[in-house]
Amino acid sequence: MKKIFGLLAIATAVFAVSSCTSVAPVAATSNPVGSKCGVATETKILGIYPFEGDHGINKAAKEGGIRKISHVDVETYSILGLLYTKTTTKVYGE
Repeated sequence: MKKIFGLLAIATAVFAVSSCTSVAPVAATSNPVGSKCGVATETKILGIYPFEGDHGINKAAKEGGIRKISHVDVETYSILGLLYTKTTTKVYGE
């Protein structure tokens, strides 16, 4: 019984410090892939409170000086699901 509780404690500790990062394509157009990249980032705590930033496509395009978007990627990094989330939008184009 002690071994089961020990393993459960270890599994809980591993889950408590776990994190995940995923990158997904969001949109693509027929425009050629450009040499510019714009980035916009938003950080949330507890999944609802925007701590800082704006991760919108429009903001990322403005940051990179992009007028013709070729494609958009979104990268999401989270710790314990909704405890801490950082979302980064990358816009590519000319």
